Amino acid sequence: MNGPLIVQVDRTVLLESTHPEAAEAAIAIAPFAQLAKTPELIHTYTITPLGLWNARASGHDPESVIDALLQYAKHPVPHELLLDIVETMERFGVLTLEQSPIHGLVLHSRDADLLSELIAHPEIVSLVGTRIDEHTVRVHPSERGELKHRLLRLDHPVSDHAGYVDGEKHEIGLSATTGDTGAGASGEGQRWHLRDYQQRAVDAFTHGESGVVVLPCGAGKTVVGAATMAAVGTTTLILVTNSVAAKQWKAELLRRTTLTADEIGEYSGSVKEIRPITIATYQVLTTRRKGSYLHLELLDARDWGLVIYDEVHLLPAPVFRLTAGLQARRRLGLTATLVREDGREEEVFSLIGPKQFEAPWKEIEAAGYIAEAHCYEVRVRLDTGTRRAYAHADGEDRYRLAAASDAKIPVVRKIAAQHAGQQVLVIGQYLDQLEELGEALGAPVLTGRTPVKERTELFSQFRAGDISVLVVSKVANFSVDLPEASVAIQVSGSFGSRQEEAQRLGRILRPKPHAEAATFYTVVAASTVDEHFGAHRRRFLTEQGYSYTILNAEQLGR
Repeated sequence: MNGPLIVQVDRTVLLESTHPEAAEAAIAIAPFAQLAKTPELIHTYTITPLGLWNARASGHDPESVIDALLQYAKHPVPHELLLDIVETMERFGVLTLEQSPIHGLVLHSRDADLLSELIAHPEIVSLVGTRIDEHTVRVHPSERGELKHRLLRLDHPVSDHAGYVDGEKHEIGLSATTGDTGAGASGEGQRWHLRDYQQRAVDAFTHGESGVVVLPCGAGKTVVGAATMAAVGTTTLILVTNSVAAKQWKAELLRRTTLTADEIGEYSGSVKEIRPITIATYQVLTTRRKGSYLHLELLDARDWGLVIYDEVHLLPAPVFRLTAGLQARRRLGLTATLVREDGREEEVFSLIGPKQFEAPWKEIEAAGYIAEAHCYEVRVRLDTGTRRAYAHADGEDRYRLAAASDAKIPVVRKIAAQHAGQQVLVIGQYLDQLEELGEALGAPVLTGRTPVKERTELFSQFRAGDISVLVVSKVANFSVDLPEASVAIQVSGSFGSRQEEAQRLGRILRPKPHAEAATFYTVVAASTVDEHFGAHRRRFLTEQGYSYTILNAEQLGR
């Protein structure tokens, strides 16, 4: 045994990042282990029950998990850990929700004693009805979601096989050709078909229970949504992050399906259309006045047969509560990462559903469907005055002083100059910093304050190549289709957000002409919290098989 992994009994796994097989090992354990720390030489992963249950739900059995650990282990794997993995993974499926023709919704357990223990628990007793036999108890249909959530918190995941209402039928076909030239198309009416992994994602969802499909940015999550809609053939409510995303979903559905514009409605701040296919923003659904949600009628406006949650890792907390009442509807979550910075991954699992399909980023890159990416962290030093102010600051002020330092401006200019002729996105968190960078680069600045019409026009000019450098705030983190972008320069972010790092890299992963690589830079202030948060953000992409080259500002261009 001489692999790169040191597997420990406390469910931590250490990966020697310089080992020749490190990249292979990282990909092998990614389905069930989460990266926790990424110092330069040793990366630390944790194996959690939720990670194992998500792996189980998406088709990995205990043997495949154990084989991955044994194959890449440097030392013998603790036997008690292997037993723990088997016991934890086999817990998924012990409890199932089913629909009985006589008794209605029931909770069934293979373990009669466990069922007796659980239905007497204070958290569970009010959610279930009378016991039918030693293995089965009635469940109040309105408590389907809450029961799953509470049982998961007690470390007993439920596999939901109770089925779904069909919803109002609405025929949807996939078109054989795109309706316009679109991104990467060579002409009007270009023929297209589902990629292999997209078809597998659709099949995994339609043949199983509700749940989440995990695909890299740029891998066609919207296409998977459209194909799922066609397979289910029912009215669909699509929940998205913002109105720009709503318009992009509508455009993609018109390109990829037989749906017409009259069949697709937008329900957002300015428009309230309810059609067989309705695209609504999370913001409008969670709008409250005097403690009441103003637009709850949308959930019952049609007999929805499918609810799609775009960017499910960004789902606002109130939507989880609303989703608890939608358990009889099919639910599809789409995301590039199951990581949530608020730690609510358990609610995604119990209320949206477990992970049904995931395609590794590097696997899709190898197939040529997303661009190869080179990632760099460029460290700059604060000037004496900023360093002194930083030393006396604390909290968010401390981070802002480091992240928005003027020392980053000449570095960003140098990087942009090195990539002259390419489409460059400069992405940041702080508006005054972005304005200064826009002036220094002679580039337009797009933020949340930019009117939607102007925002759309700037994106169009960038796609057309009329603008080669665009400075953007976090509004471009998600649901913005910019296939021509090949360079991203991140100057500040939401502290240590791993999901944000994934989304920002995703902005440049569309395949390039002549198979050109994408380049992703993060500019951080050395020896500050900015560098610390940068290390935290890197965790997700490192987990996906990407590596970062660390540079000092003076090393750029060498």
